[in-house]
Amino acid sequence: MHRVIGEREFSAVSVSEDHARELLAEMVRARVFDERALSLQRRGWMSGYPPFHGQEGSQVGAAHAMADDDWLFPTYRANAMQIARDVPMSDLLLFRRGYPEFHSDHDVPVFPQAVPIATQLPHAVGVGMAANYTDADHAAVAYFGDGATSEGDFHEAMNFAGVFDAPVLFFCENNHWAISTTRDRQTAAPSIAAKADAYGFTGGQVDGNDPLAVFEFVRSALKRVREGEPVLVESLTYRQGPHTTSDDPDRYRGDEDEDLPDWRTRDPIERFAEYLRSHNVVYEGFLDHAREEATDAVDAAVETADAVADPDPDDVFEHAYAELPKRLRDQRETVRERASGDDSGP
Repeated sequence: MHRVIGEREFSAVSVSEDHARELLAEMVRARVFDERALSLQRRGWMSGYPPFHGQEGSQVGAAHAMADDDWLFPTYRANAMQIARDVPMSDLLLFRRGYPEFHSDHDVPVFPQAVPIATQLPHAVGVGMAANYTDADHAAVAYFGDGATSEGDFHEAMNFAGVFDAPVLFFCENNHWAISTTRDRQTAAPSIAAKADAYGFTGGQVDGNDPLAVFEFVRSALKRVREGEPVLVESLTYRQGPHTTSDDPDRYRGDEDEDLPDWRTRDPIERFAEYLRSHNVVYEGFLDHAREEATDAVDAAVETADAVADPDPDDVFEHAYAELPKRLRDQRETVRERASGDDSGP
């Protein structure tokens, strides 16, 4: 497993001091966004939210390893990765309120968030295969959780990627819990990374709470991907909060957590900041300053999202069929009647 923090002097890592400070600031921004989104959900601003507290180092490190034209295939928990890729935070908030996901006019190469588990993985392989056919240089990065490895889509995508040498990086963020199921209850394999062997390509583990390690490991993996070999990366992190705001982790968490090492369960922001302070890369008040800037940015994102007009109920029926079938035309008419307050129809 590739790790850095506590094992190497800062002078031996492959990022500059400025880049290290940027990584830490991005992690703080993601944390502030996560905290605000959770607060907004609790007061009814959105119906549900999947927190990622504790996974900031994994996602920010991986995002920084990607090239600008690489395509990201996120899930509902990949908000930190999308924020680090400059997807507007207001878009992510609006998506949680049921608005069209790509509300603003941005050019970040990112696919819609996949809420059904693992369905984005075959899509990523398709984009990778298309890149091969067109001699494009970009790679596809598919983000997913450890629970997704129990789905058929995962195995089908891995098999196609291996057979067709698709330039795809499978980035599995193993946060120990698939809702209430621990990793050892999902597979008898020694690791998730080991599953790549069955499909003819390389897999490896990385300390997901070390953004420098993730950055280096994913960057190296993407180099292999661009040379024609898919790679599976298992980023070992820990989900500090619930699966979603409708989940109560106290009902299933117990002694399983005590078996995990400190480097995996410790707060990645505190850990990284402590490492950088010990090497005189950041000053004592850096985190406070980063949090102030992040708070201002999140405030602006919430204000932007609040200013967006409610979507037209008809929007849900658009872009699915060239000509709407009668069944959906009837549904649309019912929605229109209820939206206008006329609920006298059948």
